Amino acid sequence: MPGVQDVVLAMLAKEPAYGYELRGRMRAALGPLGESMNAGQIYVALARLGRAGLVTSERADGLPDRPDRRVYALTPAGQQRVAGWLAEVSWPRPDLTEFHLKLVAAAAGRLADPVALVDAQRREVLRRLRDTQRAALDRSVDPVAGLLLEGVVLRLRADLEWLEACERMWTERGRTGRKAEA
Repeated sequence: MPGVQDVVLAMLAKEPAYGYELRGRMRAALGPLGESMNAGQIYVALARLGRAGLVTSERADGLPDRPDRRVYALTPAGQQRVAGWLAEVSWPRPDLTEFHLKLVAAAAGRLADPVALVDAQRREVLRRLRDTQRAALDRSVDPVAGLLLEGVVLRLRADLEWLEACERMWTERGRTGRKAEA
C-alpha cells in the first residue's frame, strides 16, 4: 500500500500504540478492503520509521498469556512529517485508499479538519481539470493524444464526484458529532 509509512505515522499522532493496534485501526478504517492487509506491512513500516528517527519504541510488559510488546510513539520529526503529509496534495495520481486513511487519521487524531483536506484536494483537481480541458480543446492536438486528454478529463471528473461524496460524509459526521474510528 503506497504511503503506508505516512498513514502509520498519522495513526500514531492520535496516541502511542502497539503494532497490532495500528493494524486494527487501519483495517477498521478500510472496512472490507482492509481484510487483505498484511500485518507485516505495519511492522516493516514501523522498523523503517524507527531507523529514520520518526518513531521511538519502548518495551511494554506482556500479560501472562502474551509476550512482551513494543509501544510506538512519534518523535518531533515524525510529528513534522505528519503535518507535511496532511498538507500534501497528491493529485493527479491519487491513491484513494491513502487519501481515505488520511481523512480518518486526521479526524481521529484531531490533526486537521477532514473537510478542509477534501477542499484542498478539490481545488487541485479543479485546477488540473481546467488545464486539461484547455489542452483538449486545442484544435492542433493530435486525435490520438486528444483521446488521452479525454480520459484524463473523465478521470478528474470522477475524482471530483468522489471528493464531493467525501465532503458530504465528513460534513455530516461533524454535524452529528460522530468521531472517526481509527
